[in-house]
Amino acid sequence: MTSPHITSVYGSAETEYTIKKSRFLIHLREVTCEEEASAFIEARRKEFWDARHNCYAYQIGPDGAIQKSSDDGEPSGTAGRPMLEVLKKNSITNTVVVVTRYFGGIKLGASGLIRAYSHCVTLGLEAAEIADYLPYQVVNVSFPYSFVSVIERLVPSYAVRIADRSFASDVTFTLEIPEEQAGPAIQAITNATNGNAICKTEKTKVIPIVRT
Repeated sequence: MTSPHITSVYGSAETEYTIKKSRFLIHLREVTCEEEASAFIEARRKEFWDARHNCYAYQIGPDGAIQKSSDDGEPSGTAGRPMLEVLKKNSITNTVVVVTRYFGGIKLGASGLIRAYSHCVTLGLEAAEIADYLPYQVVNVSFPYSFVSVIERLVPSYAVRIADRSFASDVTFTLEIPEEQAGPAIQAITNATNGNAICKTEKTKVIPIVRT
């Protein structure tokens, strides 16, 4: 079974945006649960205690099942919800974003606030590294020394990562293979080594692949 696909901010990021003298500080972080999201939000509130608003949004889980947002004193529906919608539109989950606003004395109006807070999240995502968390099948492959170059030339065709190499009486490579490529890759290895490779399937692991 294919594991759920998660796309999130990788690590953390920050940037800022100024419009009509209002300064918006944008902070994003990768999280895996509501407790982590809440801790990040509280830390930003303490750091920017003198700001008028610390609005936030997050969604967690492969289908964004956990969602929460807050306008933190801005007119209802003008901050948290628009921020959350940008995360949803970009299919970003396991991510929390906090936008801190220092009011500059010029009112933006409801529509202006919606545009500003939405734009802040867009800017934050542009500043961040984005990672796709994809399921990889771990496979230990043992084979005679004469097939080392054969295996090394073959595996890039299947986006295989060689996680470890062990050299004893035979060679053993620990391979991390994209789940959907595991069957074809194992078959290709078997064919290329004339059946001399022994492939032992281990666990499935989720690996972050940072977009470039």
